[in-house]
Order: sequence, then structure tokens, then C-alpha cells
Amino acid sequence: MSNKNRTTFYIGVTNNIVRRVCEHREGKYDGFSKRYRLKELVYIEETSYILAAIEREKQLKRWHRQWKLNLIRSVNPELKDLAADFIRVDPETSSG
Repeated sequence: MSNKNRTTFYIGVTNNIVRRVCEHREGKYDGFSKRYRLKELVYIEETSYILAAIEREKQLKRWHRQWKLNLIRSVNPELKDLAADFIRVDPETSSG
């Protein structure tokens, strides 16, 4: 997840991406992503194995910012909000 200006990133694991993106957009939970208004999905990886997902999350969180940006841009060069295609964007909740 990222903010409007792509200055901050959040990495997390979920078993329901639509629900989780909606929670971020609604600012449902206090914490890092709410504080920095991280409401746009810019990268996603999928796996059927929760332990693999958790290990990958830990790995990515140790990466330098530029490495993360390079990974994101390898599949999303324009850093578009990938969830815009499957989640209605509400201007009230998506503004930075």
C-alpha cells in the first residue's frame, strides 16, 4: 500500500485483498497505514501458503526503499493504484 505521492509504503499479509484494501481506504484501524494515509495498492504477490507469505513479508520489510521501488516498478512502472479496477474509489477516502 502507498500514499497518493508514493512517498511511503506499507507491506502486509492478508487472506482477502479486497477487504484489506477497503479497510486501508476507510482508515479502519489506527496505526502506520492510517497515519500516513496509505490507501492505494501498488503491488501484490499471491501464494497459497500463509507461512510463505509471512516469510516474504518479513524479507521485503528488510529491503531498502529503492529495492522495493524497483520491485514495484518491475510490474507496475507507473505506480498506478491496482485496486482501482476492482474497488470503487471514493474521493472522500482516497484523497491524500
